[in-house]
Amino acid sequence: MTLERWRKITEWPVMLAALVYLAVYSWQVLDPGTIPPGAASVVLQGIWLLFAAHYAVSLALAPAKGSWFLRHLHELIIVALPMLRPLRLLRLLTALNILHRVAGTALRGRVIVYVTGGSFLLIYVAALAMFDAERNHPESLITNFWDALWWSVVSVTTVGYGDLYPVTLTGRLIAIALMIYGIALLGVVTATLASWLIQQVAEVEEKSTAATVAHVDQLREELAEFCALMLEQTARHR
Repeated sequence: MTLERWRKITEWPVMLAALVYLAVYSWQVLDPGTIPPGAASVVLQGIWLLFAAHYAVSLALAPAKGSWFLRHLHELIIVALPMLRPLRLLRLLTALNILHRVAGTALRGRVIVYVTGGSFLLIYVAALAMFDAERNHPESLITNFWDALWWSVVSVTTVGYGDLYPVTLTGRLIAIALMIYGIALLGVVTATLASWLIQQVAEVEEKSTAATVAHVDQLREELAEFCALMLEQTARHR
């Protein structure tokens, strides 16, 4: 069994597990009174064990374990630290690996899929995690999910009104991660837009060049016909 084959085999199961985790965790956070706390804990812990096992097997199958460990250090942190439990929802980013195939081989199409899908997912997950972290703190300004969602959108777009901000350690860690993503997102959007504009200009120039070449070819044909006609008339006069 190779690491690549293991990743392909477990891609869909891990994504489905993350979807279940998202549904149960959302239910637990948004409407805690209607879900049996024991059942929710069992499901969440079971999926956590699945994620931990997936990480351990991937590390064991990696050909260069040291390099793989360093490149996937974030997965270990998410699995190991209980306070970062909401970030396990980012396992849903596995779905983007599947969706990008639909976008074809064009790099820009794959970037758009990753950025759009990742942004919507991260905004929702960050809002959910922030509400979970802040709602029980006596000094919290984020007291409902819609405030958390507003804060998440404002933060990821780097607007930063400052009307809502986290007061807990977990909330601040989530805020730092979202701010970093927002800055990176701005760069990706700018680069994608610049790439699109360059392509449009190139297409216009290509069409113009093609039209010019066609016109030159037409002139050559007309000149050749004219020369042939002149030669024919000269021959007749002789």
